[in-house]
Formats: sequence, C-alpha cells, structure tokens
Amino acid sequence: MQRHEGTGRAAPLRRRIGGAAAVLGLLASAACTSPQAPASVVGAGGGKPDEVSVATWNMCGVQQWSCEGTGSPKEKFQQVRDLVGKSAVRVLLLQEVCSEDLKSAALRLGPEWHSLFEPYAVVDASGGRSDVDCTGEGNGRAGYGLLAASPFTDAEVIPSEQPTVGLHRGILCARVQAQGLRVCSAHLSLRESDDAHPDWDFRDDQLGSLLAAASTDGRTVFGGDFNSPPPTGDRNKSAWIWPSEAYTDYHECDQKGSSRKGRATHRDGTKIDYLFTALPRAGCEVVETEVSDHFALVMRVARPGAETTSPGPQPEVSTSG
Repeated sequence: MQRHEGTGRAAPLRRRIGGAAAVLGLLASAACTSPQAPASVVGAGGGKPDEVSVATWNMCGVQQWSCEGTGSPKEKFQQVRDLVGKSAVRVLLLQEVCSEDLKSAALRLGPEWHSLFEPYAVVDASGGRSDVDCTGEGNGRAGYGLLAASPFTDAEVIPSEQPTVGLHRGILCARVQAQGLRVCSAHLSLRESDDAHPDWDFRDDQLGSLLAAASTDGRTVFGGDFNSPPPTGDRNKSAWIWPSEAYTDYHECDQKGSSRKGRATHRDGTKIDYLFTALPRAGCEVVETEVSDHFALVMRVARPGAETTSPGPQPEVSTSG
C-alpha cells in the first residue's frame, strides 16, 4: 500500500473484506437463465472454433453516476447484443450494470446465456454497509458482473483492499468451462475514494489481488474498468500502482511489443479499461459505443486446452478496430 504519487510512506492497516462474507454476498446475488428462456436469437457459435472472444464494458448503467442521457437499458442491451452478434463475444465482463437489467439480458439472449452479479456497497463511518440502488430506467441494484454463453462454475469474490468509508467496488471471478476459461471482472477504486482518508490509494493493492487470483490458473482472462491509465509517460503519477508482471507474465489486449499505451477506451481520450491474459492473443478490437462513456474492449484468445495451467510466452497480436 502506498499513498498518492508513490510517496512511499506507509499508511495504517486498512480493513480487508472478509472472504466468507463476500462469497455469501455473491451466492445471494447470482442470476442465471431459466428453462423458460426464449430460444437464442444471437451469437450462436460465432468465431473460429479454436478461438474465443471476451469483452469488457463499463455500461454506465447507474444513471446517478453522471450517466444520465447515455441511453436506456433497452439501448444498452442492444449494444450487448451487437457485441455478441457482430464481434462473436461469448463472455462479457461488465461494470456499472443494474442487477435486473443483467438478468434480463441473459434471458433475452437465449437459454444458453447465464449471468453472475455482485453489488457495490457503500460503507459509512460506523462500518454499516448498504447497497446502491439504480435510479431512472435502470432496474435493481448497481454492481458488476459476468455474462456468458454457458454456465459458470467456481464463482468467487476475490478479497481486496477497499476504502474504510465510501464506495466498495471489487473483483468477481468464475470458470466458464464450455469456453475453457476462467474470467475475472474487476472494477477498481477511484483515486481519493476513501472519505475518511482521501490521501490513500487502493488501486495498487487491488491490482495485486487481481493478479494473484489470475496466477492460480493460466487459462484466466481478467480485466475491467481499472480507473487508471497504463504505466506510460513521464507525467503519469499513477504508474507506480502497476505490478511489473501485469505486462510481462501477462499481456494486455492492445499491447504491442514493449508498448503499453493502447487505444482510448473512454470518451475523454484515455485508456482505463483492460483485458489481460497469458493465453495466446489472436486479436484486439475497441468498439465505440453510443450508450456509455466507455468503449467496449474485445479480445480474441486461443481456446485453451486442459493442460494450460500457468502463464507462458506470448506471440505478437494483430489488432483491429
């Protein structure tokens, strides 16, 4: 743990989310399609059989978080549908999504689609926790989750350092056995997100927890909204938060050789959304969306075999979009 701008001064120990409590929260909020779901309408077996496409997208579905006017739940679902149909995406990592909208998306995509949801929580000065309700047209609670064209197994919330007072985001992992993958959707804290300690930065610890979770299985694809630029540039005051192995043991969707810059994923011209893996990458696409302040990031990876258990060397990747 470090303070802002890598001062190196240690801060007091911060409270860690209890693993058992986090898993109970996940089990209470998991959602999947039912036998009564309609027949699949999109994404039936798209892409090459030896590849699988994974996307991450901050949907900006929580209207009170400066997302007014970014589109209705119906329009956001159409973007998800396009990712599935046009980009052959089979697994989506989602942030700032409403629980009922996510469940509805799985049902509308078809009976093979399943979803997992984990709510954000606001923690007050006394330690009390409360969920964030979606407002406007959004339905349910605000949170982050996973959507896939096959069932999930071994779902877990990865314990990570969070603000003592303020909004708790998090990391949600699960296996998608039909795709041969383990995936982790992460939403990192904003800088200065602890109302009690605004000089604390949690992103370094959160990235450390995320990479530690990924290191247990070489078939993992992990990413999400990191609320951080890549570790490039002399003026980047957040470069210190990045573990070195993020770009060495793993490679990012848009990483080319030694360059870590990547294309913008936010309408302000910055890159703050990522997909990493140790699997061979076959392509990377940035999909500009009209219904969020974030673009979607789509990565094609070689469909792994059961023998893939640890990170390995990476070939060069072709990019498009």
